[in-house]
Amino acid sequence: MTKINPNIETSWKQILKDEFNAGYFLELKSFLVDEKKKYTIFPPGPEIFAAFNFTSFDNVRVVILGQDPYHGHKQANGLCFSVKDNIRKPPSLQNIFKELYNDLAYPVPESGNLEKWAKQGVLLLNATLTVRASQAGSHQNKGWENFTDAVISNLSVKKEKLVFILWGKYAQNKETLVDTEKHFIIKSAHPSPFSADRGFFGSKPFSKTNNYLRQTLQVEIDWQL
Repeated sequence: MTKINPNIETSWKQILKDEFNAGYFLELKSFLVDEKKKYTIFPPGPEIFAAFNFTSFDNVRVVILGQDPYHGHKQANGLCFSVKDNIRKPPSLQNIFKELYNDLAYPVPESGNLEKWAKQGVLLLNATLTVRASQAGSHQNKGWENFTDAVISNLSVKKEKLVFILWGKYAQNKETLVDTEKHFIIKSAHPSPFSADRGFFGSKPFSKTNNYLRQTLQVEIDWQL
């Protein structure tokens, strides 16, 4: 069986080795191999595990949880809410940048590429790591959620004093995987245009994150892009 991406970062490969050998993951691999024969899949194969390759297990300090990769042409880059350089920013990302300005007065960046956040320890994790082109949600319930739930559980158990930023009901349902005695949870409405006015705007997730990191003697995130 062809591996999805044999170059996932070393610390994650060790942490998740049992997942890669689990029955559900072998079924997921088979599903993806079949999908690639018939459809265009996003993100491209080398970028499926980009969130892990940019942010090693040891470096994780903040987790932002998304649901699916973008399904438009050349949008997805393996980091939730992020797009590649020179790609128009989707509406949710535009709203994230509006809140970044309202919260910390940082100007709206030209690029929607969030790699700078990832390199500082912000794990930008989608619950489902792939999607069929132009078909939102098409790879849900195929096994990815088992895998990313294991990611969250491992972070909760094996690390301390992380910040989990949970935007919207879907992400907030994952709170049950997190030990809230050890970690800090930030919850609000989703940045989607359908819900941002119902509690996302004004929620100040970026300054709240840095306040907690500072209080726990950790290095703050430079959110400016």
